[in-house]
Amino acid sequence: MPIYIYWGNDDFAIAHAVTALRQTVLDAAWESFNYDKIAAEQPDAVTQALNQALTPPFGAGGRLVWLVDTPLCQRCSEDQLSELERTLPALPDSTTLLMTSSSKPDSRLKSTKLLQKHAEIREFALIPAWKTDLVAKNVRQVAQEIGVKLTPAAIDLLAEALGNDTRQLYSELEKLRLYAGKTARSLTETDVAALVTASTQSSFKLGAAIRQGETAEALELVAELLRQNEPALRIVSSLVGQFRTWTWVKLMVESGERDETAIAQAAEIGNPKRLYFLKQETQSLSSSSLLQTLPMLLELEADLKRGADDLISLQTKVIQLCELCRKR
Repeated sequence: MPIYIYWGNDDFAIAHAVTALRQTVLDAAWESFNYDKIAAEQPDAVTQALNQALTPPFGAGGRLVWLVDTPLCQRCSEDQLSELERTLPALPDSTTLLMTSSSKPDSRLKSTKLLQKHAEIREFALIPAWKTDLVAKNVRQVAQEIGVKLTPAAIDLLAEALGNDTRQLYSELEKLRLYAGKTARSLTETDVAALVTASTQSSFKLGAAIRQGETAEALELVAELLRQNEPALRIVSSLVGQFRTWTWVKLMVESGERDETAIAQAAEIGNPKRLYFLKQETQSLSSSSLLQTLPMLLELEADLKRGADDLISLQTKVIQLCELCRKR
């Protein structure tokens, strides 16, 4: 009676994991009989899912019952808890019960404690864009999964180009797999640069233009990113990551810290060798100026989430940020 709970804000990664689970559990010829996808907003969704899970599969393969977007680990009525207590231990080995949610399970709830005893809980959270070491590690893992050989430099370039966009990562790696064909060689950064759409690289260029106070160039990059259909919130996320890293590096240097490992850990930099370049980039800026950029970016993010116009909001804040950095 395998029971899984998938939760997190990486919708594509969850969908990918669900597809892999379906292929593992179900026999393709009997899938229409043995696969149930039940939306949580349906009346008596929990009862319906548990009843289906108790039903033995027809024909070959197992049965998969998927309870989508369930709030059972955030709120659970006494009746639903009783249903879970009665049903979970009785599920047949031939059934796989899957529950998905975007919210983290509340460990204080009785329902969560019960499910922790019976279920395997897996988190699918987007990696923060500024955690470049974890982004690169994820690129390496997905490349191995798909069967693409990459040099370390190619992995770093992909991580920089795509950031934490899991959907695009799978898409671009599939493209690279087809390009490599049956060759045994590892693809290089030259191959990646020629084939991969790198909107995140433009976001890094935007951060550099703002840092240097180049207003005209920064506004041109904003327009170009939006023409590429890059989501405004993703642009802001990239900028937050860059300015957060610069701020940490500058604060540590100004405090007199000389241990590069300590600075890298504080700024969450996977490769300490990047510190030389980061120090050069922040040399002409003060920590007080850099600290002022973060509230401005958070205000921009809040405006966009409230429905403000993407272009106007980005242009306004970019001009203000460039002016701030130009004052040094």
